[in-house]
Formats: sequence, structure tokens, C-alpha cells
Amino acid sequence: MTKVHFIAIGGSVMHQLAIALKNKGYQVTGSDDEIFEPALSNLRHAGILPATMGWDAQRISADLDAVILGMHAREDNPELIKARELGLKIYSFPEYIYQESQQKTRVAVGGSHGKTTTTAMIMHVLQQTKVNFDYLVGAKLEGFSQSVNITDAPIIVCEADEYPASVIEKRPKFHFLHPQIAVLTGIAWDHINVFPTYEIYKEQFAIFIRDIQPGMVLIYNSSDEELVEVVKANGENLQLIPYALPEHTIENGITKVTFGENSANLLVFGDHNLLNMHAAKLVCNQLGIKDADFLKAIQSFKGAAKRLELIAADDTCAIYRDFAHAPSKVKATMEATQHQFPNRKLIAILELHTYSSLNADFLDQYYGALDPATIAGVYYSKHALEIKRMPDLSADLIAQRFGRNDLHIFNNRGKLENFLNSQSYTDTNLLLMSSGTYDGLDFPKLAALLPSKH
Repeated sequence: MTKVHFIAIGGSVMHQLAIALKNKGYQVTGSDDEIFEPALSNLRHAGILPATMGWDAQRISADLDAVILGMHAREDNPELIKARELGLKIYSFPEYIYQESQQKTRVAVGGSHGKTTTTAMIMHVLQQTKVNFDYLVGAKLEGFSQSVNITDAPIIVCEADEYPASVIEKRPKFHFLHPQIAVLTGIAWDHINVFPTYEIYKEQFAIFIRDIQPGMVLIYNSSDEELVEVVKANGENLQLIPYALPEHTIENGITKVTFGENSANLLVFGDHNLLNMHAAKLVCNQLGIKDADFLKAIQSFKGAAKRLELIAADDTCAIYRDFAHAPSKVKATMEATQHQFPNRKLIAILELHTYSSLNADFLDQYYGALDPATIAGVYYSKHALEIKRMPDLSADLIAQRFGRNDLHIFNNRGKLENFLNSQSYTDTNLLLMSSGTYDGLDFPKLAALLPSKH
């Protein structure tokens, strides 16, 4: 029996891999210094929750087939030191995914934005068309009990992240996947704590392309000029398949998309989602799925969690929650919402929550991002700055960087709630964008703002 030990098993994706391997019949153990929900309950239910918290070199034995190292394990971790002393095979998450998928067709979806949604669309269509496949994706998706699955399926669909793989393997995760079918959705600078300049960040995508075996497929967004330049310079040995915005119409807030003879009404909207869908269709074509079957399946796709997620709606108002936090994602989400409902006002609140977004030097990347909104606001938590050991941001600086003198700025949840309660929502949409929670804002309660509730 294959024996695997996880150092830092409690990570959001790491614990899902542990459960998937347990389900596959492997003997799985793990450790961590603290484990939070939902990982705590998930691991307990699977029977692999560590009996005690903390690190213990005694857990590492010479008969382990693999040690998988989580993101927040440090180099001085006693279990890691012992594993190295014993000469055991130590893998980061993506290295192990590659190890488990060498006999599979690997699909890797990379890019600065749209990775999760494109991956989710491919997974949805494969599931609807009864194709057997494995997957890893960075969000909880409807219809899938976990976010990682490893079986003996012939295909694996991977969201391919550019963040570093582990403390001992600083290269980006997507450099380890070596896909036969790759997607790149676009390039827009992010993760400045890891990639201090745009050139360094862009080079990671060039390396990803160069590492793909000659003759394999690269599907890329031809409407992103930066990406096209990188693809043309590095992908000459690959089958290059460009994609752009597909033919579509919008009527009464419903988007209808057309490929050739076939059309379908969608539950999702926005140019970014149409681009994601075109990429997903091309991947599914490569896996043997015809356009008509793709469109029939994609009609029921509701979107990944927190990606233009509809919180509440009535005839004159819709309230959306979106994971957008990087500048390119904020711009795409804003434009999509305005374009879909051209006759409605838009109230948009963005939370600055990530290291990059709270960095004064990076903030000018957001210039103009909130311009489509009739009323725009920015929320940031003093607590988030303290945790990240970053200096305070002034309201004047934030307004200047966004290029809006009328920007409403909040760093107190109560004041934000009062502001939201004081607005009129007739013929108006509310859009809340964050990778955080606005310090615990109760999203379901926002349904009380709908005009039909008054």
C-alpha cells in the first residue's frame, strides 16, 4: 500500500488532496500546527485528522513513499528535516499532482484571471457529458463534493496557479504540470510580494510555455496583447489555438452565445465569462466533445462560488458578490455588470484585502477601475494591515490612486453597513468585490436592501 504523509495537511487545497488519496486507497497521515474549518471537519470525517496539533519528527519513517509539503510549513520544520535526513521523496502539491497523473491527459488552465471559472466550465461540461476525469480547482463547485479528485481516470483538469509551490520549491506551481492541453487566459501583474516587477511576473508565463512538450496544444486569449507577444515568442513548437469573444447577444439581462449552427442561453454573463467559455469549449473539443453537446451542457453552468455570485434579486435590482481583487479582475467584473444592465445604476464596493492591493506602490494599478460605477466605495481593514505588518493607508491616497474624488472610503464594517442601508436600489445593482469578507459582513442579510422588500 502507498504510504503518504502531509506536512501542513490543513491547507484549503492540501487537505482535499489528502482526502482524495485516502479515497483512492492510500495510507494517509498528516500534521499541522493549527487546522481551521472546513478542513477540520473534512479531515475528521475522512478519518485522517491528526490526533494532536504540532510537529513531531517521530511521524516520519523510512517506509513513507512520499512526503507532501504544504505552503505554510517552514524550512526548519522538524518533520521536513527528518524527511530530508532519511532521503525520502518530498513533493510540493503540484509536483505530486504531476507524479499521480503521468499516465493521464493533463489539462492546465493558467493566466492572471479567469482560471477558476474556465476550469469550472470544463469540469461542468465533462460531468454533464459523462466523461470520466480527475481535477483540481481553487473553489468549491456545485455538483462536486471536493476541490481535488485523484482516481484512475484518464484525464485530469487542473487550475494552474502561478504562486510558489512550497517553502523549498519557490518556482510557480504551474511550472510542474507539463500539460498536453494548456490554456492561458491573460497576463496582468499580481502577487507583488513574490514577483516584485511586472517583467519577472511575465517571465513565469514564458517559462510555462517553453516547458510544454513540442506538438502539444496551447489555447490562448488572442485579445490580450501582452499574452500574444509572450505566446509568439515562446510557443513556436506548439499547436497554437487562439480564441476571442464569441458571437453573442444580450436581451433582458440574458446572454445568448452562438458557435456555428448552435446557440445557448447562459446563466452567467460578461465578456470575461464569454472568453472563459470559448477557452473551455476549445479544451472540450480537444477532448472529443462537439459544440452542440458543449452548449447543451454549459446552459446549466451557474458559475464558480463568489464569481459574480447572485446574492439576491428582484425586478429592478440585483446584488452580486465577486471574488475580484486584482485590478484586471475588478475592471472585468465592473464592465460586465454595467454592460449586462446598461439602464441600471451601479453601486460598487471593493475591499482591499491582499498584500498587493494594500501596498501603496501597487495601488496606482487600480486607476480608473471603479469608473463604471455610479457610486463607488473602497473598504479596507486596519486589522488586515496590522497582520501583514504594513503601514496605514490614507483616504486621500486611495482616492488619488483610483482617480475618483467622490470615492467613499470605509475601514469600519458598521459604517459600511449604514452606507449600504441608506442607498436607493430601484433600477440599481449592488456589486461587492473582495477576496475577504469585509470583516464579517452578513451577505445573505443584504437581500433586505431589495426595493421589493420595502
